[in-house]
Amino acid sequence: MRKYLLIGVSAFVLGAGSMAYVSQQALASAEPRAKTYKMLELFGDVLDTVERQYVTEVDDKKLIEAAIDGMLTSLDPHSNYLNPESFDDMRDQTRGEYGGLGIEVTSEDGVVKVISPMDGTPAFKAGIKAGDYITAVNGASVLGLSVSDAVKQMRGKPGEAVTLTIAREKTDPFDVKLVREIIKTKSATAKAIGDYGYLRVSAFNEKTTDEAEAAIADVRAKNPKIKGWILDLRNNPGGLLDQAVSISDLFLDGGEIVSQRGRDPRDVERYNARPGDAIGGQPLVVLINSGSASAAEIVAGALQDRKRAELVGLTSFGKGSVQTVIPLRGGMDGALKLTTARYYTPSGRSIQKTGIQPDLEVAETREDAQQIANRSFQFSEASFTNALNAEEGKARVGAHQPAEAPPEGFDVKTGDFQLTRAEDVLKAGSVAATPKMPKPAARLAEVIGPKVPKIEPAAPVKK
Repeated sequence: MRKYLLIGVSAFVLGAGSMAYVSQQALASAEPRAKTYKMLELFGDVLDTVERQYVTEVDDKKLIEAAIDGMLTSLDPHSNYLNPESFDDMRDQTRGEYGGLGIEVTSEDGVVKVISPMDGTPAFKAGIKAGDYITAVNGASVLGLSVSDAVKQMRGKPGEAVTLTIAREKTDPFDVKLVREIIKTKSATAKAIGDYGYLRVSAFNEKTTDEAEAAIADVRAKNPKIKGWILDLRNNPGGLLDQAVSISDLFLDGGEIVSQRGRDPRDVERYNARPGDAIGGQPLVVLINSGSASAAEIVAGALQDRKRAELVGLTSFGKGSVQTVIPLRGGMDGALKLTTARYYTPSGRSIQKTGIQPDLEVAETREDAQQIANRSFQFSEASFTNALNAEEGKARVGAHQPAEAPPEGFDVKTGDFQLTRAEDVLKAGSVAATPKMPKPAARLAEVIGPKVPKIEPAAPVKK
């Protein structure tokens, strides 16, 4: 049963006579509430002052919406306020069809950051990457804007061009011109690669499981001698929890998939697989990377914990929290997207901030391997300053030499090294039996602090 949180403010005025009967406990519990009312009064005073004294006239509605959004985004990077228009956009996106550029974004310290471009969209074709920062839209800065406001500027009529200014590590800012399209996201596709089936799941929307089931059935019908499968979850930014559960269920023959736990330790909800395996128990390898987040991590974690699949690629994003969308007045006043629980893999792991580590670590390119060694490959949940804490004593893996990277003779422009190694694991039967590649010659970088110029103390000023 879906759970909703009801948030409101209630004020009770007690007469002087009734106060004589209030217990000390009630008085103690009233103190925090009184402080809350005082802060709400402060908010009203600030709003009144801004209305009267700001240099230009202000829009009260926008101010209050911004204040609500600021309150929620101060909690963690994934809680925020959706005004009615943004709420409608979100519902369009989860239905799998909307207008825009095809970018999943978040906000980090007031800057719009790309979680992942979606397969086949204008952003994907233009080469926008996970971890890129969008600093301007059509020359107008989006620094300091909420995600909702920034997304509004990127969306528009299909066929219209829009220019994004991109900041990317180790490069100067550059402009990318894209043409808006109606984004009809096909979130699951499949094909045969030699003796193996390949299922690509790029997001989790309302259509994902139906698309995956149909795609798997089509490949199996056309290729009855398929020996195993590769599930590609790379750069999958997540989506709907129920779709992550049902995709996991395709490959599991019963047992737990994931549990979610709220503030109350007794508030635990478990999701289990039903009997039946869509690929008949054939070997399965899952591809992940740092762009595999949230619902994608639920699937990867479930299949890894249940020993149903081995994982190849790079440590996942590390988003181990669940957001509940709570409509306000039936959506007329928008909705809250509020973090209400953490999720745990079948073995009881919370991957919040730490991510899921693959069974065989493989960098996509030699450049990626060097970045991981240099600790410049930092795009993850742990990079958000206000992310929920990881479990006590746990931390995301730091700078290190990845186990494998493409050898010198491998052409990364025409080949996919991580996919090649996933095929090797299927051929060998397991990661343990797969012949290992030499470690890449990545050099661990020294941590050097910034050079701070010495500043001499100023001479005293005589008055």
